[in-house]
Amino acid sequence: MADFTMPSLGADMDEGTLVEWLVGPGDTVTKGDVVAVVETAKSTIEVECFDSGTVGALLVEPGTTVPVGTRMAVIDSGAEPPAPAPAPAPAKATAPTSELQTAPGHATTPTRDAVSTPLVRHLAEQKGIDLSSVHGSGKGGRITRSDVEHTPAERPHRVKASPLARRLALSSGVDLSALRGTGRGGTIRAEDVRAATAAPASRTVESREAARPPSATAEPAYPARAAIAALMSRANRDIPHYYLSTTIDLAVAMAWMRDRNASRPVAERLVPAALLLKSVALAARQVPELNGYWKEEAFVPSPDVRLGVAVSLRGGGLVAPALANADTMPLPELMATLKGLVSRARSGRLRASETADPTLTVTNLGDQGVEAVFGVIYPPQVALVGLGRVTERPVAVDGMLTVHPTVTATLAADHRASDGATGARLLTAIDRLLQRPEEL
Repeated sequence: MADFTMPSLGADMDEGTLVEWLVGPGDTVTKGDVVAVVETAKSTIEVECFDSGTVGALLVEPGTTVPVGTRMAVIDSGAEPPAPAPAPAPAKATAPTSELQTAPGHATTPTRDAVSTPLVRHLAEQKGIDLSSVHGSGKGGRITRSDVEHTPAERPHRVKASPLARRLALSSGVDLSALRGTGRGGTIRAEDVRAATAAPASRTVESREAARPPSATAEPAYPARAAIAALMSRANRDIPHYYLSTTIDLAVAMAWMRDRNASRPVAERLVPAALLLKSVALAARQVPELNGYWKEEAFVPSPDVRLGVAVSLRGGGLVAPALANADTMPLPELMATLKGLVSRARSGRLRASETADPTLTVTNLGDQGVEAVFGVIYPPQVALVGLGRVTERPVAVDGMLTVHPTVTATLAADHRASDGATGARLLTAIDRLLQRPEEL
């Protein structure tokens, strides 16, 4: 037996809302199959299964918000079932499981760890029940669904809404209690809040409006912006950045690319961004000190290159999905994969495997006319490469002044994990690779 849990879909994610199951009990799944859709503060993501087998129990109802790591379903892989284990506690739980062990004859007061399933916790939340006051009838004093169902509600039902819907409502002043949810079980989704915002008769939270000074113009950040703000604040606070930059002559690379494109269909022709990304991926393999993560006060190198690519979203905000094994991917395949990645990112249908654990991120603002970009590192990564616009600049070649296409490449790196000499090696490797484009 294997557990399917709420995955971590980014460094800024601590919980997610199950939007829908794409499988049911008894369905056969293979590792890599998309089995659920999860909504985070920044995007809606298709989540793949990491085991093959038969779907057993689905433990979380659509519309339910659960912490990362929560057990959501059981996959029967055909192996002997393991010994029963307590359900994982939410991220903020503090009471250790050992506190449940009491001397004979003493009453046991279950902590949140004693709840048998996430569904029980969700049911208790909806009824407004304090689980610490519930006597569990299950083995070892564990609280069962029946215990919660037979306990009178202590307060009015909490409005059922996804995290994204709650943040949108807060930023736009929409009263969630006035909305009718279209999600499973009446859960309010982001689309419901957006529809209410567009409607003239939308109710607002009067106290919030009354408290705002007449001259105030600032508006709260929308959910994706708020998530980015929190992550970037953490990065600037915790990571001692250092910055390097270099100008790379692209004359050889651009000439090689034109020759290759002459014999290719228009839809399959290479663009400079593909060459730049491939050179960064290969350089990351050659300088492994910058390809990995800072965890528990130490650098942990990654055996693979998962190149994060910063993508601006049409409605505002930013995501950085990963190109897996970008260093070994042929250029045409890299081009096709990149197009699909950007398209899914902007339509809000990224897959979980595309958001997990980039080892080094690239931000390319060349198409925005920017000549140089000095980025902020995405924790727990230790480096970020910035690429600007390809521009014609005068360069000296063999003592003669000429004009060549050039690009400014920058590096933001974590000084805890590396020094400037290591960063310089990465930029030098990128330059060297672009002078030999046939090796990309």
